Amino acid sequence: MEKRIKKGMTCASVTFDQLISQENLAQNKPFKAGDVAIFEVLEIGKHAQIQSIGRNLTITPGDRIMGVFGARYATSQFEGYVPQTLQEEYHLLGGGGVVGIVASTHSKYEEEGPTRLKLIGMAARINGKVINTIEENAFKLRRFDGSSVSKTKVILSLGSAMDSGKTTTAAYLCHGLANKGIKSAYIKLTGTAYPKDKNLAYDLGACVAVDFTKYGYPSTYLSSEIELLNLYESLISDVLPHHPEYVVVEIADGLFQRETRMLLNNSIFMSSVHQVVFSAGDSLAALHGVQTLQRWGIMPSALSGIFTASPLLIREVKDFLLEELGLLYLPILNLEDLALGRWPLIQSKISQLQA
Repeated sequence: MEKRIKKGMTCASVTFDQLISQENLAQNKPFKAGDVAIFEVLEIGKHAQIQSIGRNLTITPGDRIMGVFGARYATSQFEGYVPQTLQEEYHLLGGGGVVGIVASTHSKYEEEGPTRLKLIGMAARINGKVINTIEENAFKLRRFDGSSVSKTKVILSLGSAMDSGKTTTAAYLCHGLANKGIKSAYIKLTGTAYPKDKNLAYDLGACVAVDFTKYGYPSTYLSSEIELLNLYESLISDVLPHHPEYVVVEIADGLFQRETRMLLNNSIFMSSVHQVVFSAGDSLAALHGVQTLQRWGIMPSALSGIFTASPLLIREVKDFLLEELGLLYLPILNLEDLALGRWPLIQSKISQLQA
């Protein structure tokens, strides 16, 4: 009986005609981000499941999974890259089925490490060409020209780090807008494949929620600037048929991460942004984040994130904003504020509707 292949979300719809075994691959042939392969699970580490369309699939040693080669930047988990040569083993970098080689690991996962995989073969078409999810979706991408973005208002959700609260902030922004009768959409523009973020935003009120995986990207780490801009244009275009007044766009990781910094320092991209909400984990991150954004010519419309769970941290931030930066008023929004729409962007819109 042939073993069932468990597919990660990055390749859930992929079918293949043949497998090119590792023995038939050239030793110096580099893999590319988006290449699809079949792996055998050798040992379970951080990931004991892979996320497929609809649900998590439990994996055990001996299972065969279909995954996609990609890089990952995750300061709280793994740093990993697409291998440039054949390896004895490969690593599951993310629960969505992203595979590569771990370069560094957060200390909390050093003991268990990544889930280890053995390459069975590359998934290929009948002509022998390896299936690449990015290349096979490239024709769907729109060229960035700003035309789609001009038809809505973009709220950018940024964070000081991987776990600063920006996803929750983005989702609760959508929640607050929905509670005030204002339609919003959610886009995860950068990061590593995993549906949790867009699912949360949709569950909390976004009329539609999409991310970069729609165009075959297992992750956006190490993508070029034009790729990111084309993804932005395409994803905005995808949500426009739902007629959102606002589109909440989340960018993964912290301000100093490569793709985040690249986008925030792109004047054309930033000119398309209506408002910026910055999330931080503590008072120092909040204040330094505001200073960094100001140096880059960006003034956030509000602060949010994990630090807003502490009234004491909120007071620290307010005091410093006034004493050191001279900011008399910069809204600091906790989850209740976001969910109830108690923030200027919504309030001004409500006033316009009532006028």
